[in-house]
Amino acid sequence: MKLFLALLTSLTLSAAASAAQPLLSPSELQSRLQDTTVRVIDIRDPQSYAAGHIAGAVNAPYGQWRGPANNPGELPALPKLTALVQSLGLTPASHAVVVSSGADTTDFGGSARVYWTLKVLGLKELSILNGGVKAWAQAGLPQGTQAVKVAASSFSPKIDASLIATKEDLVQHIKSGDATLVDARPAAFFLGQTRHASAKLPGTLQGAVHLDNGKWFTPGTSSFAATDQARQVAASSPLNPAQETVSFCNTGHWAATNWFAMSEVLGQKNVKLYPGSMVDWTQDANALPMDNVPGRIEQLAIDAKLWAGKTFN
Repeated sequence: MKLFLALLTSLTLSAAASAAQPLLSPSELQSRLQDTTVRVIDIRDPQSYAAGHIAGAVNAPYGQWRGPANNPGELPALPKLTALVQSLGLTPASHAVVVSSGADTTDFGGSARVYWTLKVLGLKELSILNGGVKAWAQAGLPQGTQAVKVAASSFSPKIDASLIATKEDLVQHIKSGDATLVDARPAAFFLGQTRHASAKLPGTLQGAVHLDNGKWFTPGTSSFAATDQARQVAASSPLNPAQETVSFCNTGHWAATNWFAMSEVLGQKNVKLYPGSMVDWTQDANALPMDNVPGRIEQLAIDAKLWAGKTFN
């Protein structure tokens, strides 16, 4: 474990020296708001944004960064993402700070997924407001209600495929066993006791290990833990920083938190995200390899629970 922690510390220090802090506290963000390169991106719904937001923040609701309803984790097409980042006035010189509501740990996944998408598009200076608008308000910092409009940019991003694991990549990784596949979902999903409504089967990728995304947070809060705590979480988990790592979940939301923790906070260089995750995997026409798939009777019981929840709730 000491060697593991030493490697993680070295990776973290080298990452911190080369880019913006991946996490900003409310006070740290406030001190940067006068910097004209900083662009605060509020990913909450328009109603929440209109009720109060950080000065200068532009609104780009989380749904704009997601795929279609039948496969929401799918990365949107490049023309759609290009139009979105241009409308936000983003350029390679921008320091983009992603802000969510801070309601809970799952909410953080939205920030992490948008952060990952911006990095995929080639932006380098990126941060997340730790604790979101909730932490900002708790710190007593001001909010405005005036909608913010910015001049569009002419930025033409290109996809950085080194951050993305495709379904085809995972098929080969499972055959060769040359990567650590990390399931970020709560245990019930990993164990095949439930599934996402758009997934065809419960279970997990064959050979995957489990690291619940909620472990990265200070207990009882929606704030990402300090770096030293994150190192301890990693050291006590089935991770191998020397091996390529792929983070996945149901739709690439919870998985973005694990990716953010390993890649951005701990500085691991070989971490990818499988954006479509288990929804994409189980919708394939072929029977792709999985573990923890329950029997047919158990699957029918899960189907009934999901139907009842959708129908009566």
